[in-house]
Amino acid sequence: MKVATFRVGGERRVGRIDEGRQTVAPFALTAEEAAEGVLALIGREPLPRTLSPLPLAEVALEAPIPRPRRNLFCVGKNYHEHAHEFASSGFDSSAAAGAVPKHPIIFSKLPECVIAHQETVRIDAGITEAVDYEAELGVIIGRSGRGISRERALDHAWGYTIINDVTARDLQGRYSQWLIGKSQDTFCPMGPWAVTRDEIDLADTSIKCWINGELRQNANTRDLIFDVPSIIATISAGVSLKPGDVIATGTPAGVGIGFKPPKYLVCGDVARIEIAGIGVLENPFAGAGAGAGA
Repeated sequence: MKVATFRVGGERRVGRIDEGRQTVAPFALTAEEAAEGVLALIGREPLPRTLSPLPLAEVALEAPIPRPRRNLFCVGKNYHEHAHEFASSGFDSSAAAGAVPKHPIIFSKLPECVIAHQETVRIDAGITEAVDYEAELGVIIGRSGRGISRERALDHAWGYTIINDVTARDLQGRYSQWLIGKSQDTFCPMGPWAVTRDEIDLADTSIKCWINGELRQNANTRDLIFDVPSIIATISAGVSLKPGDVIATGTPAGVGIGFKPPKYLVCGDVARIEIAGIGVLENPFAGAGAGAGA
């Protein structure tokens, strides 16, 4: 099932996507319930009934979780080729321990930086001159848990979405940690919608990213160093995961910092990310004073 958060007539709604018909059928939710986006459906059995479908062309998509309840969990250096390209970039504070990490590298992004499909990522030239893209599979947690075993980890996943873990590389290097460089306003495009976990085969799901039509990233979830169950088990070992938590599982090789010289994003660029079974997340980049944002 594909589920979108969207606005129509000035109201936030949550609905079931029919890609073939290009429609979205709103669930019968109150305004208060719909305020949290797809979180309104997590743990809810049976699901609310759906109303008459609307053409997708007539609604404005929002991020499936417009404002996560707490920081997004993120995984660094989680594809073999990307681990090597980042370790050689000069911006990797963990490179001394080796290019490929022995354990998952976990950091976070602030929830306020989440924006939707087609919204504008703002580049503030007074703050950063090295804005990069990172195509990632996002996991949405559906069941609480602490000390979750790898074998039971996927029982705690509700579904998946696409995340662009936009990063200011110069800030990432300057502060020797990643929160500031990862959490600039608008630096977390998410969408275009979420899918339930039965829609994705984690052992074989392609991830691609184009910048201005040029294919930069082309990988598969089978290339992950630490798979989704391992990531969930690692984070929950002492940190209680809660319904609605979002985990960005890492980006493959082909990010801007990996090129010689680096191919950083500039105003006017467009990032298009496609993950099989989910869809396409596309966002333009513009100056800090232009376009819509969070």
